[in-house]
Amino acid sequence: MSKTTTTGAPTGDTPAAAPDDQDLGAAGSQLSTAPADTLASGPALGVTGWARWFWRQLTSMRVALLLLLLLALGAIPGSLIPQTGQDATKVADFEKNHPTLAPIYDKLGLFHVYGSVWFSAIYILLFVSLIGCIVPRTWQFVGQLRGRPPGAPKRLTRLPAHTTWRTEAEPEQVREAALALLKKRRFRAHLAGDAVAAEKGYLREVGNLAFHIALIVMLVAFAWGQLFKSEGNKLLVEGNGFSNTLISYDDFKSGNLFSADDLTPFSFSLDDFTGTYEASGPNKGTPRTYQAALTYSKGAYGKDEKTVVKVNHPLEIGDSKVYLTAHGYAPVVTVRDGKGEVVFHDAVPLLPLDSNVTSSGVIKVLDGYRNAKGVTEQLGFQAFFLPSYTPGNEVSSTFPALLNPMLNLEPYHGDLGVNSGIPQSVYQLDKTHMKDFKDAKGLQLRDNLQPGETLTLPGGAGSITYEGTKEWANFQITQQPGSGWALAGALTAIFGLAASLFIQRRRVWVRAVRGADGVTVVEMAGLGRSESAKVPEELGDLAGILYDQAPGAPDPEDDPSESPDPQAVPAEGAEK
Repeated sequence: MSKTTTTGAPTGDTPAAAPDDQDLGAAGSQLSTAPADTLASGPALGVTGWARWFWRQLTSMRVALLLLLLLALGAIPGSLIPQTGQDATKVADFEKNHPTLAPIYDKLGLFHVYGSVWFSAIYILLFVSLIGCIVPRTWQFVGQLRGRPPGAPKRLTRLPAHTTWRTEAEPEQVREAALALLKKRRFRAHLAGDAVAAEKGYLREVGNLAFHIALIVMLVAFAWGQLFKSEGNKLLVEGNGFSNTLISYDDFKSGNLFSADDLTPFSFSLDDFTGTYEASGPNKGTPRTYQAALTYSKGAYGKDEKTVVKVNHPLEIGDSKVYLTAHGYAPVVTVRDGKGEVVFHDAVPLLPLDSNVTSSGVIKVLDGYRNAKGVTEQLGFQAFFLPSYTPGNEVSSTFPALLNPMLNLEPYHGDLGVNSGIPQSVYQLDKTHMKDFKDAKGLQLRDNLQPGETLTLPGGAGSITYEGTKEWANFQITQQPGSGWALAGALTAIFGLAASLFIQRRRVWVRAVRGADGVTVVEMAGLGRSESAKVPEELGDLAGILYDQAPGAPDPEDDPSESPDPQAVPAEGAEK
């Protein structure tokens, strides 16, 4: 078997003589005969010309990558600076603490980055740029799929990877064997004259197009999700329920195009909350079980169903997801007036302060209470709760479970200020128009109660009894219709990018013609879209298989007793 390779390029026999100054001047005078002022100004592009120029720039891959980088950079302030749509309270605190920066950030739209004009402009330009890149490439690729691989070049030995040998097999037999071999290796192959033309690796372009289309899908999904999203929170005490309506939420925020009609109709109730914790060791107090048992129904007249919601395992109903986000305790208290009549009986949720669920809050009695003189008043109790009270440590709980619950109360009477028109937190007590109760020593009345114990208010003003403790759970209900499309786009982009990086588009040609001495000459060559060792290796492998089907014949100058080594074909065919 013989092989030929060609490298380099032909050069002239003698170097060209250097031109003199006169020749340079003559050549320069012939470059253009247009007036100097015409060359300086150039032809006017006009509106259409400038529009075409702008479109070519916008749809170039360079600009698309630049816009993608700008979009990533533009999203950074949204994660570092508090956003109005996520937490208006933090924005107000930032404005209060940074009176100089806050007005600048506000004018730049940094408090609402994802809805700002400049971020939307980058978003839309990137969207248009990707479409402008994809559409022409898609049509071009469709044309390539409908066509056939190009015919063999005239001189295959000039290609980077090639091999050749002589065989006594007929040219038609060699070409048929090559065609069958290439098709078996999943090449698109066909006979083109005296050669077989084959091509492989179309999935590279498919992956490239899939990656860019997936980016568009992700952009559309994110935009759709932001415009029609909704997110709210609801705190439920064991035994209470929730219906997915706007008035049922404790707090709620939504996208610009969201309406109440977009809410998924469902309801659920908290049957029981279960929390278990590590009892000893370095991880003492760490939750082991953290789950809420729910009864839910879909639609207005849906059948009740049971489920358990855990952390990171939400309840999914349509486009809505119900996440378990927090847990705490709600002491059950009963308040009686001076006549012994019950004016308040309920479980009052208190907010955790630490990992051991030391909690604080307020108990407010708004209506129905009359003091010892028969005057209508309002009561307020500053509450401090320890689920695991240890004697000597009345500041904090020593364990998050209900091992030894204790409720500390400070009673007040007067006007809570709820009718002033100014909103106030249910977890804070406005003492502006409130008076504290005094004990026998003239000090502010406060007492620690365990389940079943009662604190009697002085002067026949009534009493408050700590009946027991329920648990509460906070749920976050989210609805983002484009999340599924965004996930599909992200996965498609990953696989598409992998295909475009690791699959190589390459072509192989096999020519078999009868030589002047009547012996068939076989030429094989391969060409890849990029430099890779895979093309020479694959060509050598194909050449070795084809050589077995069309064994080599001795060259005219060789000894007929010598025969070429078939195993040398792959190695020689891999040279460049």
